[in-house]
Parts: sequence; C-alpha cells; structure tokens
Amino acid sequence: MRTRPIDPGPPAGVARTDRILGRLPRSEHVVTAAAALALLVLVGIPVLFILLQAVFPDFARGSLAEPFSRLAILTENDRLLTQARNTLLLAGAVLVGCVVFGLPIGILRGLFDVPGARIWDVVFLVPFLIPPFIAAIAWMMTLQPRGYLEQFTGVDLGDLLFTFVGVAFVMTLNLFPLVYFAVSRAVEAVGGRFAAAARVHGAGPWRAFFLVTLPLSIPAIAASLLIVFALSIEEFGTPAALAARTGFEVLVTGIYTRLSDWPIDLSGAAVGSVMLMALVLAAFVLQNWIATRRSYVSQTGKPAVVEKARLGPWRWPVLALFGLVAAVGVVIPLAAIVATSMLGTISGGLAWSNLDLRHYAPILSPGSRAAQALATSGWLAVATAFATALIGGVVAHIVVRGTGRGRAVMDGLSVLPNAIPAIVLAVGVILAWNSPFLPLTLYGTAAILLVAYVGILLPYPIRYAVARLRQISGSLDDAARVSGASRTRTMRHITLPLMAPSLIAAMMLVFAIASRELVASIMLAPAGMRTVGTYVFSQFEQGSVQTGMAMSVIAIAITSGILLAVNLRLARGGGGAFAG
Repeated sequence: MRTRPIDPGPPAGVARTDRILGRLPRSEHVVTAAAALALLVLVGIPVLFILLQAVFPDFARGSLAEPFSRLAILTENDRLLTQARNTLLLAGAVLVGCVVFGLPIGILRGLFDVPGARIWDVVFLVPFLIPPFIAAIAWMMTLQPRGYLEQFTGVDLGDLLFTFVGVAFVMTLNLFPLVYFAVSRAVEAVGGRFAAAARVHGAGPWRAFFLVTLPLSIPAIAASLLIVFALSIEEFGTPAALAARTGFEVLVTGIYTRLSDWPIDLSGAAVGSVMLMALVLAAFVLQNWIATRRSYVSQTGKPAVVEKARLGPWRWPVLALFGLVAAVGVVIPLAAIVATSMLGTISGGLAWSNLDLRHYAPILSPGSRAAQALATSGWLAVATAFATALIGGVVAHIVVRGTGRGRAVMDGLSVLPNAIPAIVLAVGVILAWNSPFLPLTLYGTAAILLVAYVGILLPYPIRYAVARLRQISGSLDDAARVSGASRTRTMRHITLPLMAPSLIAAMMLVFAIASRELVASIMLAPAGMRTVGTYVFSQFEQGSVQTGMAMSVIAIAITSGILLAVNLRLARGGGGAFAG
C-alpha cells in the first residue's frame, strides 16, 4: 500500500503571518465599500453632473443634444485663457506669501519652547473664523482713501490694495495658518527625538534640521501647500471685492459671472470648473510625487514627551516675530471689523461721538433671526467636523495602507472638492439631488447643507491624515498583527492614536471654516433657514454694514472661545488639537 507523505506545511509562525496579513476580513471590505460610497455620493456624483453639463449644454433640461458644442468658448476669445493665467499667477503669489508668513513661525513653534505656544495657535486660527469677503472689506475700511489708516496716520494705501499685490497679500493673510499648523505639527513630531539622535552622533543643529527634521516634514508641508494652492484658485470673495476695480479676472469670478448674469450660462461655468479641476489635479500629482519620491518614514511611532529646545537669548526676537505676524494677519483686520461694528454712521469715521453698540442689540435678542443663524451654523459646524474626520480617517488609511487599485482613485476623488469653486460644487449638488429618477431628495432640507459642507471640507482631514500616515512606518501595523492583534484592534490602539493629532487639528479647521461658510449656504439653504454667512451677506446687501460686522464679531468670539476651551481641555488630558 502506497502512502502519501504528509505535508507539514509552513512553519507555524509563517502560517500565522500569512493568515493575518493575507485576505482582508469581511468587516474591512464593508468599511472600504462604505468609504468609497461616501466619496461617490459627496463628491463623485456632483462632479459627474458638472462634467455632463460641460459636455451637454442642455443637460440640466434632460437633453444630451449637441455634445461638446460649448467647448468652442475656449477658442472664441482669450478671456477664459486669460482668467486661467491670472488664476495661476495669483495662486503662485499666495503660495510664496504663505511660505514667507507661515514657514518660519511654524518651524519655531515645532522645534522650540515658544512662550504661550497654545495661545499663539488659537490666535493664528482666527483668520479661518473670518469670512474672506469680511476680511477683504475690513482691509478696504483700513487702507482705502479716508480709511482707518489715513485717519490715524495720514497715509493712503488704497492704490496698493486694489492691485494684484493687494489681492495676493489679503489672501495670504487668510491662508498662511494652513502652512503654520502643518509645519509646526510635523516638525514637532519628528524634530525632537530624531534630531537629538542625529546631534548625539555628531551632527550640528543646522545639519540635523536639514538632514532629519526637514525631510521627515516634507509630506505635511507639501500637503498644506496643495490646500493653499487649491483654496487660492477657488477663492471668490477677495478677488471680487478687491480686483474688480482693476479688471483683474480669475476663473472663479468668471464662473460666478456666468452663473449670476442673465442669461445664465451653466455650460460655460462648467467648462471653467473643468479647467480649475485640471489645475488642482496637476498640483495634486506634483504634491504626491514630492511626498513619495523619498521614503522618509520613522520606524517608531511611539508617543513620547517632546523636550523642546529653549530659546535663550532669542526669546524676545522670536516673540517679536510672532507678534508682528499676529498684528498684521489677525489684529489689524479684527480691529477693523470691531471698529466698523461700533460706528454709528460710516461717514462719521472713528470719532468717540460716533461709536456705540446699537448694532449688537438685534443680534443678542433671544429668538431673533441672528440667534437662529448662530445656532444653525453651530450644529452644522460640529456635525461637519465629526463626519469629515470619520470619513477622512478611513479614506486616508485606505490610501496609505491599502493595496487595491482603487486607492489612487479614492485619493484623487477626495481632492476634487478643492479643485472646483464651492458655488459650482453646490450647483452640482443641486443638479444631482434634483434628478427625477431619485425616489426622494434632500434638496430643500437642512440635510442638503450638511451634505454640501462635508463634501466641500472633506479634503482637510484626508490630506492631513495622509501626510501623517506617510510619516509612520507600516511595520508598526505589521508587528501588531503578527503579534496577534486584529486589524480592528491595530487600527484602534496603534494607527488611530498616531493619527489623532492631525485628525483633531483638521477637525478644528473644519469647524472654524464651516461655522462661517457662505457660498454653499446661499445656494442650498432652505427657505427661512439662515446661517451666519447668509445673515452677514444679507446685511451687506441691505446696506447694514455695521450690523453685518457686529454679527461677525459675535460669531468669531463664540467660535474662538469654543476652540480655545476644547484645546485646553484636551491639553490637560495629554492630547490636544494642537499637540504634536
């Protein structure tokens, strides 16, 4: 009788490793499918409808006739191409400005024990609480002829403000905190232990910085610059308020004109949006190449108390630098907003007899439209922050740690909301949710605002979490799974705690931006529903500039107080939105 030799199989350890690292459990497939579905609903479908509108001029009417006929707009005149060139020039200038303003203080915040560091963090978050068009108006009130600067000093800088340089300057002051937070968190995470180890082995402080700290911080820096670029090319309020007088048009103002002037040109707006998407996707590819062309990862993600270097004699110069940036980027525009909210009449100027608090009375009245707007923006901002963090964390983990072919598609899809103006994405949401084939629609309800907010702001947690995960070696996950931990337990006890600082910081940014969102609210808010942004905008339209500014002051104070309280509470627990 012939017997078949028994195959002993692979060693126990190898079999265990193959079983753990092999086929994904069904639960992970469900999570991946849910994340993909969320991206599809929030981003993919609205973008698809915009693309269809660009191809088929009468798509909004249900017709697929005359495809590509509106693409002739690219050759009929050079206006669209000029707007594209101006968009790139403006974005490039803002990028340089954000590096100049945000990079030095971000590096100092990450490497050194800066006095009052957490207070500075909250101070530099204030620009995100100010709607860009409010900031632009504040600078107009300050620098225009007979503005606050001329009233105090006799200097008139109106000719500089209403130029390309002025527009880039104001936009830089709105966006430089993105670079500051990304750089400070990344440098703080890698610039302590690893730079210290390099110095123990003989490297000087500058060499340790350029060979260790800076390379490990590149993914976060590149991610922040990508977001700055995307926000620069989609920003509408500042170019519309400041550049209109000079005839300096960008793509987003051209799109707005096509959507607001009669006859409405949906197809022309969609073509311009496609150009914006192409620009940001090109920037995304460049950023991804920069972040992945070198394998800068740490082989330990173990949390540790970061011992920061003392500033010593540089304490006061560094504080002076922080103070200068805060004065220009925060104090001056905020003071202009507060001063305008207290003016009895605009023409009366800054005189004691012309200052009072009459414009705050209707806002502070219980049950008023202003109080309702504050409450609505509050719950929308909180819900958006948690929803984007949940979806963003899962998507980031799939993009960085996943192996499927769809992860690159998911990564590209996640950046699309920054590739098109919020007003155009809102149009895409309207087109998608008004489709006749849907059994039900969210249009006309508060839920449609939440859908739009999440879709617009989703790139923040994804980009921050992706940058953080790329700094953490995947061997940590592998070691946990080989040691017997399930993927869920590994995610809960290793990956998520290491991602938490970046996700919480992103949630704070999302909360700040969502609390004053304007464009999507104007387009999608149901009748009778008001947010802070729509309330302020309506006050300006009615000529009540002081009331609009008063509402902005109250909203900024409430949001800043919430962010500061949450950050200090987390700091006492050993974490914090701005902890490294």
